[in-house]
Amino acid sequence: MGSDMVASSQQRWIEWGRRFLGPAGRIYGAGMRIRETLYATRILGSWRPPVPCVSIGNISWGGSGKTPLAEWILQFALGKGMTPALLSRGYKAIPPYYPFLVRARDRAAETGDEPLMLARSCRNALVVIDPRRDRGGQWIWDRNRPDLFVLDDGMQHLRVERDLDLVLLTPRDLKQDWNRVLPSGPWREGKRALRRAGAFVVHTSPGTEAGVFARLRSRVLLGDRPVFSVYLEPKGLKRPDGSSVELSPGEPYLLISGVGRPEGVEQSATSLLGDPPERHLAFPDHHPFSGEDWEWIRRTADDFGCRVIVCTPKDAVKLEGLADTRLASLDLRLSFGETDNTRLDFPAWLEQALNEASRKG
Repeated sequence: MGSDMVASSQQRWIEWGRRFLGPAGRIYGAGMRIRETLYATRILGSWRPPVPCVSIGNISWGGSGKTPLAEWILQFALGKGMTPALLSRGYKAIPPYYPFLVRARDRAAETGDEPLMLARSCRNALVVIDPRRDRGGQWIWDRNRPDLFVLDDGMQHLRVERDLDLVLLTPRDLKQDWNRVLPSGPWREGKRALRRAGAFVVHTSPGTEAGVFARLRSRVLLGDRPVFSVYLEPKGLKRPDGSSVELSPGEPYLLISGVGRPEGVEQSATSLLGDPPERHLAFPDHHPFSGEDWEWIRRTADDFGCRVIVCTPKDAVKLEGLADTRLASLDLRLSFGETDNTRLDFPAWLEQALNEASRKG
């Protein structure tokens, strides 16, 4: 089937979904608006952290760069001499109890992949997992008195009040997915929820910011809310022990990923290594790798003569104890691009916003 026919078929499915699932999406969106009102009027209770709280969230399901931004903010706070605490629900985590303070020595099966990755990359930060993030926040406050709370995946978690609401968007959110609420699309809430944003962070590619900013302005009344663009920049490959890995030009490699947007991982690997992977084995987001999975990965690498098996940092923590010495993870760094509706770059704006929140507190 030609590409035009494939695109036409996909478009028909999209139109079918909008027509038949759209009413269900509107009902779901209405329910989320009622829930927001119940919290805003304090009919439903919430917890106010004693120190500034930054929420990092998005409007849709899937990867939009929340974890890299959370990591950057934790490291930013640590660099300022602060003790930050990250509150995570711990997706697919099975800790021995709640709340649970994640340590670098823990296993991903207990903590979930992203909390463990953050606990290892930000060693002096406090990473707490608890589905009741208000409970986890009060618990870590009573014990450690952090200077800053970071609410991971927090846009819809209204039980915890925040001073800054950073809402991440992707180009898809502003185009084909715009206002397509579950189950007719990937949005968790309708477009009205974007009014809660204190700033927008758009995960896009360098050089494409102007078009994305223009589309955002056509969709959302920004007021005085700034817009920042971010992208993940691959810096190299590293083994679990931290040593670097080099590939010869044109050398085949196998890519594996268990993330929400595997196409972004492939773009990063191709950009870094100069060539696309020989094969890309894409697993579901947060996939719990098993011995059988690794055996399939190993056989595929052997079949295609791949000396190196490349994965994402969050997949690397789950492959401990399974993988051999061929495993190497992408060393990805969050970089900030162009801005809109502000003269400040993100670090300066964040520092100013945190100072204002501290004075108000």
